Amino acid sequence: MRDLRSISVNTQFCAVIGNPIAHSLSPAIHNAAYNALDLDFVYVACQVEDVKSALAGMRALGNFRGMSVTIPHKIEAMKHVDEVAEVDRSIGSINTIVKEDGRLLGFGTDGPGALKALTDAGVDVNGKKVLMLGAGGAARAIAFTLARVTKLAALALLDINESFLKGLSSDLRAGTHANIQAALSTSDTLAAAMRHADVIIHCTSVGMHPKEDATLVPPELFRAGQTVFDIVYTPLQTRLLLEAKERGLKVIPGIEMFVNQAVLQFERFTGEKAPIDVMRNVVLERLQS
Repeated sequence: MRDLRSISVNTQFCAVIGNPIAHSLSPAIHNAAYNALDLDFVYVACQVEDVKSALAGMRALGNFRGMSVTIPHKIEAMKHVDEVAEVDRSIGSINTIVKEDGRLLGFGTDGPGALKALTDAGVDVNGKKVLMLGAGGAARAIAFTLARVTKLAALALLDINESFLKGLSSDLRAGTHANIQAALSTSDTLAAAMRHADVIIHCTSVGMHPKEDATLVPPELFRAGQTVFDIVYTPLQTRLLLEAKERGLKVIPGIEMFVNQAVLQFERFTGEKAPIDVMRNVVLERLQS
């Protein structure tokens, strides 16, 4: 634990913004990494409703170095930064902001983090039918990464938000060559999509603390050979993953994506190579306690 007396006017600080934010493990994982490398940084969590004002504060504070952006602000945050990498602009959402010489630079680490989680688990999505539940900020990042970097047989999108769904599906069709299918999420469309899906990626907040008993997928819809990837990381094993595992399916917990994207953020914030093992162990300790 960092000695608070060592925090000075020269200490760089970072934050994660979201609503809700009490569940976030970002402060624990980043501060542990700072301590491991003896860096003069601190990281805090801030519940935020007014994204524009939050980023104005980041710009105004001299030693504010970086910001992680989580649900539901990943799309809104793009409107208030000075520069976004072209790939992330086409995605339409960001989860990371770094201040350089007074300018706010936005980019995303969710997509690369999710793809690495799939790869590390031995899941090859090339030629596979992927079902994505949700069409918000994280879903956009993952969908564009998979559609651009891999050769999916098809990418099916389901969401209850018609605006998000239409926006993501049309952007993917315009910006990639992937076979994109989209439908409003109902019990019928979910059942139909599950019959064809090889990989299911859950990208909503359903099942997140404090509503751990919730799930979007009735267990009777699972079929043998499927992989289920839930980007929710708190709790460590969501109801979706537990029920999929009970059916004998391969599961990938959200911690895999979370650690991967946090490593990329840490390296952008500090310019140092991240202590990956330290960061992973902190998350596991917190989620298993």
